[in-house]
Parts: sequence; structure tokens; C-alpha cells
Amino acid sequence: MGDPASIGPEISIKALSNENIYKRCRPMIIGESIILEKAKKFLTKNDVTINPIEKIEDAKFQHGIIDVYEVRAVGNSTFEIGKISKTAGNAAFKYVQKVIELAMNKEIDGTVTNALNKEAINLAGYHYSGHTEIYAEFTNTKNYTMMLAHDNLRVVHVSTHFSLREACDRCKKDKIYDVIKIAYYACKALGIENPKIGVAGLNPHCGENGLFGTEEQNEIIPAIKKAENEKILVEGPISPDSIFSKARGGWYDIVVAMYHDQGHIPLKVLGFVYNKEKNNWDTISGVNVTLGLPIIRTSVDHGTAFDQAGKGTSNETSLINAIDYAIMLALNNN
Repeated sequence: MGDPASIGPEISIKALSNENIYKRCRPMIIGESIILEKAKKFLTKNDVTINPIEKIEDAKFQHGIIDVYEVRAVGNSTFEIGKISKTAGNAAFKYVQKVIELAMNKEIDGTVTNALNKEAINLAGYHYSGHTEIYAEFTNTKNYTMMLAHDNLRVVHVSTHFSLREACDRCKKDKIYDVIKIAYYACKALGIENPKIGVAGLNPHCGENGLFGTEEQNEIIPAIKKAENEKILVEGPISPDSIFSKARGGWYDIVVAMYHDQGHIPLKVLGFVYNKEKNNWDTISGVNVTLGLPIIRTSVDHGTAFDQAGKGTSNETSLINAIDYAIMLALNNN
């Protein structure tokens, strides 16, 4: 359910109030019923029953009853809704740790994460830069990447949570090749028979043959040629200012971006729609998927939104989309 001081608990209830989800899967929340009972009070539609369970066999999986696998991480500690805290950070980490454990033990078929706050988990003593790195360590995965998706636009990243200076240094041919391969198999898992992959350049105009940088010539092109030699349909490097429009139009099935913001900005421009007149978000609908793991992990594509926590107005669209994506991946894996 994400950070208990965030919008995670309330959008979890909102999402699992949707009867259609129960027609497609058997959902439960990993978290704490005491937090969810409080979150219910923030919502205008709060007629669901919170059902705390100690083991999965006790779940009812019925619409109108939300099963909560109890991870008692908050206990008697107190924290303030909408504020960063060590207590909430510790709880958020423990929820993630438990859901990974359940998936690795094959007790569940897929995992979906709400947002945690990086500062909060670090205050609690867990020094990770995000969910992706936590999942990688606890699944013993060395070769992984983040994919963002909105409708038919899919983007994977060569690097994510690093400074821009370090991200540029991490654009090496071996890593780029690995991400191209992960992108290829991700598309296959989504049912795309012969994926077409576009690889973004790092520099403006892809470096203009070394005028604005040599990373394309020295690192990106060799990685693309290696993938082509394995009969992967891949093109690039493509100028970063045009590749995403091409992909959105169907030219590519997936884009390999070189760093965090290069991939995140176009996805969030499409998926995050702010309504100035209402002073609210009409939709926040992107999905985050960690590729390369031995288990399924999808996630909301937004943060903890502490400024909205406790108001009951947060939008659950991204969470529902993440659940849908996890169902699709689980069905294809079977």
C-alpha cells in the first residue's frame, strides 16, 4: 500500500472498490488494516469492509471485502499524514519486503507497488534509491531495467536514479545492449510477436557525427549492431526530440532511453493531465514495470503526493492500470 502517510492507502481502497478487478484476479493489499481503516474515513465512498488476514488462505477475494495481509510495521508508533517520517518509511519498506517474499515463494502471481518516499526509507536506515533497487537486491537480480508505459508508448531506461553527470557516464555499450535485449523480451512477454525497438541518442541530434559528443559513435551504435547481429529488429540512434513521437504513432513498439528524465518526461506529459479550472489532476495514468526480475512487479507512475494525502481526492487510475498490467503479464507467463 506504499508509504502509510501518502495517498497509497486511500487509492488502494479506491482501486479495490472496482468490481471489475475481482472479475480478473484475486487482489489483496499488503499493509496494515489499522492504516486502511483510517484511510476509509477520508473517502466519500467507503462502504467496503477491511478484512485483516495472517495468511493468504484466509483471504475471501470478494468484491466489497478488501483482504489485508497484515505487516505490523507501524504498531504503536505515530506519524503525521502527508509528512515524511522515519516511522512511515520503515513501514513502507517492510510492506515491499513482504510482498517480494510472497512472490519469491510463489504464494502470489504478481506484485503491484504504491509509491514510497526515498527520503523516508533512508531515514529508517534502508539506503536504496527506490523500489527498483530493492526488488533487484531481494530477488538477487543483476540485469534489470525500468519500463514506463502509457497506452502504446513504452520506454525502458539504460540508467535511472543517478545524477545527470553520472547517467551520461553509464551509457556504455554493454549496458545498452543488455537493455535492448530486456526490451525485446518484455515486448514478447506482452504478446508482441516481432518487436521493433527504437534506441534514443544521448546528445542533441545524436551528436552530429561527433560535433556534440561521441557517445553515439563509441557506445550506442556498437550496442545496436550487436543486437542486430542477433536478428533483433532495432533502429538507432534516433534523435531524442523525435523518437517518442514516432513510437507513439506506432513506428516502434518500445524505446530505449539513455537516462531517467529522457524517458520519464514524455510518458508523464501524456499520462498526467492537470485541470487548472478544477485545481486537480484529471488523470495520472502511467505504469512502471521492472523488467528482468524473476517475479512480476508493476507500479504506479507517480509519487507519494503528500500534499493530497488525507483529502480523499487522489486519482487511482495509475494504480488500476498497474494492476491490469500485472494481470496481463501473469496470464502471458502462464
